[in-house]
Order: sequence, then structure tokens, then C-alpha cells
Amino acid sequence: MTATRGRIPVGERLPTLEDVARVAGVSRATASRVINGIRNVDRQLHEQVWNAVGATGYVPNRLARSLVTRRTGTIALVVSDSEAHDDDPFMGRFFADPYFGRVVGGLMSVLRQAGVQLALQIVGTPDQRTRLVGDLRHGQADGAVVLSLPAHDPLPRMLTDATVPAVLIGRPPSPVPIDYVDLANDTGAALAADHLIARGARQIAMISGPLDVPASSDRVDGFRRAMARHGHGWVPIVHGNFTRESGEEAMRSLLASTPTIDGVFAANDLMALGAQTALRAAGRTVPTDVRVVGFDDSSAATAASPALTTIRHPLEDMAAEGARLLLARVEDRTMRVSSVIYEPTLIIRDSA
Repeated sequence: MTATRGRIPVGERLPTLEDVARVAGVSRATASRVINGIRNVDRQLHEQVWNAVGATGYVPNRLARSLVTRRTGTIALVVSDSEAHDDDPFMGRFFADPYFGRVVGGLMSVLRQAGVQLALQIVGTPDQRTRLVGDLRHGQADGAVVLSLPAHDPLPRMLTDATVPAVLIGRPPSPVPIDYVDLANDTGAALAADHLIARGARQIAMISGPLDVPASSDRVDGFRRAMARHGHGWVPIVHGNFTRESGEEAMRSLLASTPTIDGVFAANDLMALGAQTALRAAGRTVPTDVRVVGFDDSSAATAASPALTTIRHPLEDMAAEGARLLLARVEDRTMRVSSVIYEPTLIIRDSA
């Protein structure tokens, strides 16, 4: 008798629904109802069944399940951008940017347990958005988790008008009746301002993301308000686009306009890395000459030299909550529109 480590041995055969029911201590009918997503199952029994699925290694028969539930068992992760991206650069950015990987990891932590697959869709033109919405309306996936990058993206409204179950990661730039998960970005930026002041910085600047992106504008507003409370009525700000290269260019611009700068807040970790590169090239040491604070607490923060003090953006938790919201929306399309806002925290390392 053999078994995969961590699973209940069932011999050489594939585990069955009966094995799941036996391990969970429930009837076969109850196990079937849980796995097929049928409502009105006790929460504790629901958890017992999915724990048993993991313990036995049972893989639901997707074809049979879809015939019962009229669902595909697939959720689309939609990245809505402002360009078509038929070439490679965007895909390179997608896989290189820690942000996207963290979102995928958070989604899969929930979807995998529910036996749901994730399909990546990247849309950048009106035709691509229209085709995507049509595919979703006709059942190509059960719903969509959306990363909306353009400032004036029509996709959230298109999805709600088409009654497609969808959840946004980040608040919509304009009012749309769509579920979303977001971070209190202004609070996080205020934490960065307070920390730089507490560390003794007096000539403080900011490298922001694009101002037409809600998260970016919230961080600018929060930073400016906090700095004003500390008596700084004017804060130099240069705009980047969340890439390392833009952070480096913005830092060079700040050094040219404000040579006495001794503290900088970058609105994400990649731009903070670029800022550190520019500071080294200018002969400035971090944190002795200039203190640097980033935002996200991504893998880039710990890879930096010195390691970045940053604002923790719990993307994995947010994406997991987004997946739970979407699964609930798929179950009950009449539920009220929901929002979940997470609180950021300051992570102190060596850069400030």
C-alpha cells in the first residue's frame, strides 16, 4: 500500500467520493453537496469535507460536476490594461513584478481548496474587452477577478451591466456596483511620513505612481496630509509608473531639484529600488544621507541593499478575500455589493 505524503492511504486506486465521506465522517450525499457547491450545508461540515478532500487527494470529476451545477469550475483572472500587448514586454512585466505573483498566490490559496481553476486573461483594447465579456456571459468561466490598470477602464461597468460575477482588487476609479477588496492606501502613506519624520528626516520628498490610478492618488493624498500635520506645507513629488526604472529617473530628478533631500517615500518597492540605485550613483548612502521608505513589502524589499523599510500591503490576504467574495457572488448573485478594506502596517528594516 502506498500513499502520497500527507494524504490518507487508499491503496493504488484513485480516491473516491466515498473515501472523502468516510474521512470526513459524513454521508456521501453531504460530501457531494459540498464539493458541488450546493448551498445550505453546515459550515463545520463544509470544512470537514474540504479537509478530507485534501487528506485523500480526491479530484472531483469536473465534467459530472458541471452537468449538475452548470458551472465550469474555472475563474478568470483578468488583467485589464491600456494597450493590446500582443508582444512580449507586458508578459515580461507580469511575471517579473512581485505584485502579480502575490495576487495569483492569494487567489489560489482559496480556489485550489474549492477545486476551482484559474485562467489568466489579458485585455487591452475595446474589442478584447467586448469579447471577454461575451465569453463570460456565455459561461466560459464562472466569474472574474479583475486587476484594472487604466485610469478610465470601462471593463468593471461592462461586467456589471452584463451581470457577470466579478470582484476588483483595488477600488474602482469611478462608482460601479461591483465587489472589491482594497487597502487603506492613504493610511499607509501617512505611516511612511510619520516614520521619516521620527527618523529625523527634514527635507522629504515622494516618488508617486501615476496620479490617475486610485491607489496612487490615495497614497499621495495620505502622504501630503500627514506631512502637513508635521508642519511641512510643501512636499516635492515626482511621478513614476511603478517600475524600477521610473523610480531611478524620479530620484535623479529630485536630487537635481532638491539637493538637500534627506528622506524619500516611494509609492512601491520597485521604485524604491530604483531610487536607491540613483542615490548610490550620486554618492549618497542609505540611510546615512537619505532615508528611503517603500510600499508593498514585496520580495523586492528584502532583496534591496540595504533592505527596505516599507509599508506592508497584504496582497495575498486581499486576493484570498477577493476569491471568497467571488465564490459567494457566484453562489448568490442577489447578495449586496461588498467591499473589504485592509489596514497597512509599517515594516522597519535598514533603509530608514
